[in-house]
Amino acid sequence: MQTRTRARTYGGRSAEVRQAERRDRLIAAGSTIWAEQGWAAVTMRGVCARAELTERYFYENFTDRDALLVAVWGQGRDHLVGLVLEAFTTAEDPDLIAQLRAAIAAIVEYLQGEPGHARIILGDNAGSAAVEQRRRETLQTFTDLLIDYAGPFLPSDTDETELRMSTMIGVGGFAELVTAWNAGTITADADRIIDHVTDVASSLVRRYLTTD
Repeated sequence: MQTRTRARTYGGRSAEVRQAERRDRLIAAGSTIWAEQGWAAVTMRGVCARAELTERYFYENFTDRDALLVAVWGQGRDHLVGLVLEAFTTAEDPDLIAQLRAAIAAIVEYLQGEPGHARIILGDNAGSAAVEQRRRETLQTFTDLLIDYAGPFLPSDTDETELRMSTMIGVGGFAELVTAWNAGTITADADRIIDHVTDVASSLVRRYLTTD
């Protein structure tokens, strides 16, 4: 005889849904604190207080603070990846350079409009090994994304190692430029940043494009 356990619900929501909601509240609280004060200010007690949840619910979702920091970072990274993919898939101009410009503009304009999120993605993460690791992985993620997307535009005999090195230079340089811009080290408006990055990207890409 089989015994079936029915999931307990409160207010029409299952335990799984309620846990997911608590996780979202903790991530939102961590994101707010990080955006306002930097990653080092994100503590378990501070996040719980901001989210109005007890420590029990923190450890229900995260093993420690690093796990929360990674989740906050990952949310920001996923949003940027989504912006780039959307820019590529909705661009009206089929030209690769035009589509790269659209992706660059999407990121620059988003970070300009969301300075708090820019602080999370571009801020000084030195001292957090977990976040530094994710930052390095993110640079590889964008490198892979750009190489995969550009593939159909490039000759079949393109040197993949050389292409990867060039793309990494472009992605890393873009990240450093926008970081400096966000910090005020570079004083330029968003259009000038977009124009300059597009020019540099064009010079890197055109050497690989097929010319007939």
